[in-house]
Amino acid sequence: MDNHTTDPIIDLNDPAFYINRDLSLLAFNRRVLAQAKNEQIPLLERLNYLSISSSNLDEFFEVRVASIIEMAAIDPKAIAIDGMTPGEQLKQIAIHAHALVEEQYQVLNETLIPQLAAQNIRFVRRKDWSPAQHKWLEHYFNRELLPILTPVGLDSAHPFPRILNKSLNFIISLTGKDAFGRNSGRAILQAPRSLPRVVCLPAAETHSGPYDFVFLSSIIHAFVNDLFHGMTVKGCHQFRVTRNSDFFVDDDAIDDLLLAVQGELAMRNYGNEVRLEIDADCPEDTVSFLMERFNLTTDRLYRVRGPVNLNRTQEISSLITDRPDLKFSPFKPSVPAPFGRNKNMFAAIRRSDMLLHHPFEAFTPVIEFLRQAAEDPDVLAIKQTLYRTGVDSPIVAALIKAARAGKAVTVVIELRARFDEKANIDLASKLQEAAVHVVYGVVGYKTHAKMCLILRRENNELRNYVHLGTGNYHPKTAQLYTDYGLFSADKDLGEDVRRVFAQLTSLGKVTKLNKLLQSPFTLHKGLLDKIEREIGHAKNGKPAKIIIQVNAVVEEQLIKALYRASQAGVVIKLIVRGVCCLRPGIPGLSENIEVRAIIGRFLEHTRLYVFANDDNREVFASSADFMSRNMFKRVEICFPIENKKLQTRILHGLEWYLRDNNQVWLLQPDGSYQRAQQQKGEEAIEAQSKLLSELQA
Repeated sequence: MDNHTTDPIIDLNDPAFYINRDLSLLAFNRRVLAQAKNEQIPLLERLNYLSISSSNLDEFFEVRVASIIEMAAIDPKAIAIDGMTPGEQLKQIAIHAHALVEEQYQVLNETLIPQLAAQNIRFVRRKDWSPAQHKWLEHYFNRELLPILTPVGLDSAHPFPRILNKSLNFIISLTGKDAFGRNSGRAILQAPRSLPRVVCLPAAETHSGPYDFVFLSSIIHAFVNDLFHGMTVKGCHQFRVTRNSDFFVDDDAIDDLLLAVQGELAMRNYGNEVRLEIDADCPEDTVSFLMERFNLTTDRLYRVRGPVNLNRTQEISSLITDRPDLKFSPFKPSVPAPFGRNKNMFAAIRRSDMLLHHPFEAFTPVIEFLRQAAEDPDVLAIKQTLYRTGVDSPIVAALIKAARAGKAVTVVIELRARFDEKANIDLASKLQEAAVHVVYGVVGYKTHAKMCLILRRENNELRNYVHLGTGNYHPKTAQLYTDYGLFSADKDLGEDVRRVFAQLTSLGKVTKLNKLLQSPFTLHKGLLDKIEREIGHAKNGKPAKIIIQVNAVVEEQLIKALYRASQAGVVIKLIVRGVCCLRPGIPGLSENIEVRAIIGRFLEHTRLYVFANDDNREVFASSADFMSRNMFKRVEICFPIENKKLQTRILHGLEWYLRDNNQVWLLQPDGSYQRAQQQKGEEAIEAQSKLLSELQA
């Protein structure tokens, strides 16, 4: 009799093996909020983390929740990879989001406000105003607010006004009659966005501390009676409505993408309502009135104990200029020696590929690269993609200067970079005025690749210089986001980039690329092939390891490939900032997979893929995350880091992330995250701080 038993076959389609992407996104926001409670972080920075968690939650409702609501209406029986229908997802989201909002206000009221007060930074409540403060605020209301506030009494001639997305509003209960004998009982007051949400009391005039603040909502509450002469205000309660802000452009039904985006942009502030935030003390009848007006159910109602828009607390940090002890220590990013002052960028890049790691290293060499190209008589053409940047960016100034110098400048602008559409439309207009050739990418696909190509004549032949990055060409975010950028004069790489630009600007067919992987054509298959190759190595007893650092792991086929790799014995280390639908540590499935998330001073934005490949190591950087949209609905590039020194440098940086025991969270098989604990006698390691000290040195 054969006593041999085989391991049970695991069904990779089992929903139990996958985490819901939206619950994972809420878990990311909980990790951000945890920074607001972290005593190791300077106090004003902790207030910023609270604001960031609130801003992230706004976008979550505007985009993700809105899309699930739409799916629930279109296809209520649709099943996600984790087995939930849209309705089931909305129920779970409501549970987790309400808990998160409750925690946000708890952190504000019970932790941050008392600790700020201990540092003489106070939020002065109405009941605590001194006579001098009350007098000054009343004068401020009459001078600065009263002339521009327009309350709307609700009656047949004054219907309920359109409420702007995420605007501060008040619903006011009234008794008595107005000058015309009307008695509607209710009014709506909208606070214009031009008004500051936080007012700093002048110390000399009000005998206040140096940083005594009052919320705009408190000022309006205190003096709202002055807006309703002859009537009595019985109640005044702030509220805010979040709307669906993800617009749709039918690529097959438009003639001009720019006009179509402009048209949709105008409607963004008035999309369908998805959430109502309201003062926790608002009476039930008033809440019910608003809920009915906005056609919302109770699971989308959020009662809050504080300002309805926590994002505005971020203004505090910029108003406090003389307390460096409450902020992160300033740092000056380093500039690698080959890119020092007055150095010829093209000569440096010809000698060797160069790598920049932002924000530890400066973004200025990227700007200098374009500035020198604009002034160099041997440069004939510049081609660049722009996803997010600023109209006043030095990058844009260099491109305009190059065009005015007679160089052929082509810019591919992605108009539909979410929430940057208006800035990108303005940018396109400015570039076109300077005779820059502007195109908007490929119909149906966002251009998300970050690449710049400079064509230069040298010794009677043309040479390509490229910059390829994991992040946007935006000098400000380059100070806040971690990203890599590669400079190279490699002939094959340059030819690949030229071909990709040709795809984007013409209607030509895809041509084979030498070194780049590109979505939506070769990137997904290329990654699957490389994972399968590691599986083969592991089965043959050869070194097999995968390290991936991305913002999100969602795409189903890639997750299944990683599961198969784990089953084959491949060691897999995933550093995933945000959403991760993969469950690590499940016996027989993913016990060889570790997932860690870093939440630190800088936003982790890098995308790196490393494959051991039987000691013939391959290292890639990319603009793409492990998401379906990156693989199939965007133009992305993935570029090899072939220089051995640069490979070693990247692996050294990754090693810090894999050893971090201070700012790292480990994903558990049940989908929860646990903060890593420094073991007794173990060196305290914070990856971002290590890189900052190393690269500044």
